[in-house]
Amino acid sequence: MKTIRLYYENAYVKEFDATVLSCVTVKNGYEILLDKTAFFPEGGGQKSDEGFIGGVAVADVQEVNGEICHYTTEPLEEGVAVSCSIDWNKRFLRMQNHSGEHIVSGVVHSLFGYDNVGFHMDEGLVTVDFNGELTREQLDMVEDKANEAIYADYKINCFFPSADELDKYDYRSKLDLTENVRLVEIENTDLCACCAPHVKSTGEIGIVKILDFMRHRGGVRIVMKSGYDALLDYREKYRNVYEISGLLSAKQECVAEYVKRLMDETDAIKRQFYQFRLSVAQRDKESLKYTNDISYLITDGYDADMMREVANYGAEKSAICIVFSGDDEIGYSYIACSLSYDMKKVAAHINKTLNGRGGGRDTMIQGKVAVDKSSIVAFLNSVDFNG
Repeated sequence: MKTIRLYYENAYVKEFDATVLSCVTVKNGYEILLDKTAFFPEGGGQKSDEGFIGGVAVADVQEVNGEICHYTTEPLEEGVAVSCSIDWNKRFLRMQNHSGEHIVSGVVHSLFGYDNVGFHMDEGLVTVDFNGELTREQLDMVEDKANEAIYADYKINCFFPSADELDKYDYRSKLDLTENVRLVEIENTDLCACCAPHVKSTGEIGIVKILDFMRHRGGVRIVMKSGYDALLDYREKYRNVYEISGLLSAKQECVAEYVKRLMDETDAIKRQFYQFRLSVAQRDKESLKYTNDISYLITDGYDADMMREVANYGAEKSAICIVFSGDDEIGYSYIACSLSYDMKKVAAHINKTLNGRGGGRDTMIQGKVAVDKSSIVAFLNSVDFNG
């Protein structure tokens, strides 16, 4: 006996009574079959409904070999009547988002002739892939047209045409369907094959917002939200803009301009600071110490650029130049350079003797050692990298 699909008869059924046809043990729980259900199984890019059957939580719903299978972590007695309820808040948000996606896909198809070739709906977020590229200006046009359809409160009709009738309809579909085709018709806007529940009219969607877009496999992928999810998205972004405007003492509509100005000023400061650090390194080149065929500098506050500057200079004055920066508490980072030694072997020697780690290429190495300054000095005065 196949389960009666109440979500096809009425997408607004929130609670219903049913009889448990079977309950079998499966991996991680139980698989429940009912004589009727309002739980929509995962499909068409939309996740399954959640809710309760006889007080037992439903974690997932799948269609398997034509049967609607409800998955729970607790068993239910076969043959008993149970009260069931779906998580209506999640269902309605998904209906808003899915119906909003149909409108956007229909508008894109009518304006530009592109097909929807991919659709995924996660919690509060929808991605749609089209087989053609669109600009931000074109997507603004799509968004305007989609919201005009929402304001018009067009009816949404879901139906199963007969096989003979199906040929009469020009509908969108990613698959070549021939039987049991369910069509979702949005008045004056779109006609598409779809298995999911939808709202009764476009006005229930409230709003469609295209949030982002990117090139994807020769076309475009858009990110969008509809309905209450779009409202929550706007609310969160408004809070951010409100806080940023307060921090910048700027009007909300001007925060982007102010942030750009701050970024430009920060970049200028970074460039100045970079030049300053290099000037310090240039000065400290004259502070290099020499022992045997090694030149070295032990300092603090150096970053990698400063260390490389001195190491490269020292490698022209001696066989090997090693620069250490840090302190006895946190250890010392090092960069070493040579024009004649195999620095990978040097790195192995340093790391083994000074409890360090690091490596690099033939001419330059870098790493960190966990010893104090006196140990480094003793090492440098006694080491023979030729040995």
